[in-house]
Amino acid sequence: MNSETPPGPRERLYRRERQSVPATRAFTRRALVDWNVRRRADDILLCVSELTTNALLHGVPPGRGFLLRLVPYGDDGGGVRIEVHDSGDGVPALREPDEGGRGLLLVSELADKWGVEEREPGKIVWCEFGGV
Repeated sequence: MNSETPPGPRERLYRRERQSVPATRAFTRRALVDWNVRRRADDILLCVSELTTNALLHGVPPGRGFLLRLVPYGDDGGGVRIEVHDSGDGVPALREPDEGGRGLLLVSELADKWGVEEREPGKIVWCEFGGV
């Protein structure tokens, strides 16, 4: 992502429904193409899928939705931060693969950093990729 003016964040709200996961991937893919991100694009798309699936399964109460926010960072815009905002309770945690659910394990392996922040209501689960 080397341009004279770093791109701004992109965000979109999604409903609590299955088709939201492929929609988040398509939205992210368009942003990455617009931002000329080639390196690590597959890893970014996989992490978007995992984080949004987790939000749908565990974080979004019935009748609510979630927000996907993509944020370029760094002086040259050489990084991408993914944020998934939901209004559910609970804090996501890594589990052993034999306990089911490998989403956060994949995110922890592919992303440079990841974490959870509180918000009212709910939480933000995020991950970052540098050198894109």
